[in-house]
Amino acid sequence: MNDAASYIHLNWRITGAIINAAGIVLGGVSALAIRKRIPVRYEFVLKVALGVYTCWFGLGLTWASLNGTWQQILRELAILLVAMTLGRMTGKLMGLQRRSNSIGQYASRVLGAPTASRQSQDGFLLATALFCAGPLALLASVQEGLTGFSPVFFVKAGTDGLAAFSFCSTFGWGATASALPVLAFEGALIRVVRALEPFLHAQPWPLIDSINAVDGMLIFCVAMLILGVKKISVADYLPSLIFAPLLTRWLW
Repeated sequence: MNDAASYIHLNWRITGAIINAAGIVLGGVSALAIRKRIPVRYEFVLKVALGVYTCWFGLGLTWASLNGTWQQILRELAILLVAMTLGRMTGKLMGLQRRSNSIGQYASRVLGAPTASRQSQDGFLLATALFCAGPLALLASVQEGLTGFSPVFFVKAGTDGLAAFSFCSTFGWGATASALPVLAFEGALIRVVRALEPFLHAQPWPLIDSINAVDGMLIFCVAMLILGVKKISVADYLPSLIFAPLLTRWLW
């Protein structure tokens, strides 16, 4: 394969989104085959393992994105803190976490509905909304678009797979079909970020490092949610990914 063909192949590969979709299908198919819930202790152990890995990976990504002299690292940390502060303020004004919470509230209403009224399409719509609106969908896609495959997709595949197992146990096969819109959504995000990466990389400022530093901290915040350590409005912080490169360009 020549260089041009290799570039095209890498440019269109969306490995993480495929793994996420596969996790959803596996969870749904397992629910339909087993037809009983996963024991609580096993689900707890899996969530702890996913949370610890997510914590380690998020902090590692942030640390790896801090480069240069001590003065430069301090400047990068200052940009990180300011970007997250501005991002949270913007997210609150936009009501990002409130909108995300409304999806969770909708899920609770649907799950609490009488069994006779539950349909496969309810499981499909519910799963699609939750899997696409979760912060990890954006955070993992951004990292894969900038630096290649993101192992965070293994975490998202695991958590979405557990949720798909639960949804399919309740609604039937409909939740499994949510793998298709999730694949399309995350694949589109990856390709958009990947199209921007050459421009960001060509700039004389460490724009990609600043984005990855914020991305890592937000992934760490998601780990706190998975582990149940602290309730953090991660969705409100998502605009930080835009403020980080802007501040780096302005303050560097």
